[in-house]
Amino acid sequence: MDLLRGTLDMLILQALEAGPVHGYGIADWIRSVTDDALQVEDGALYGSLHRLRDRGFLAAEWGVSEKGRRAKFYTLTTAGRAELERGQAEWTRYAAAVAKVFRAGGAAAGE
Repeated sequence: MDLLRGTLDMLILQALEAGPVHGYGIADWIRSVTDDALQVEDGALYGSLHRLRDRGFLAAEWGVSEKGRRAKFYTLTTAGRAELERGQAEWTRYAAAVAKVFRAGGAAAGE
C-alpha cells in the first residue's frame, strides 16, 4: 500500500514514542502493527530518518542491536514529541473528514 505524502514521517515518530529504536526495528514495528499492510522500503525509511533528524525531531546514537550488531538508535526530541502531537491531531481531523465523505455516499452536491 502506498503511503500518502508525509505519512511515513508520522509513522516513524509514532514508532519512537516509547523509546529508542534502530531503523530496522522501526520498519519491523510498522509492518507488524499494520498486519503487513505497510512495508517501508529502506531508502524511504532512512531518507525520512535523516530528514527528521535534520529538522531537530530526532536524535541518533550508535549502539548494539538485540542481534549484537552495531546500529544507530533514534529517539524523539522534545520538538519531535510536539510534532507527533501536532501530526496526530491533523491526522484525526483528516480521517474524520474522509469518513464523512464515505458516509455521505455518492450524492452529488446540490441535489
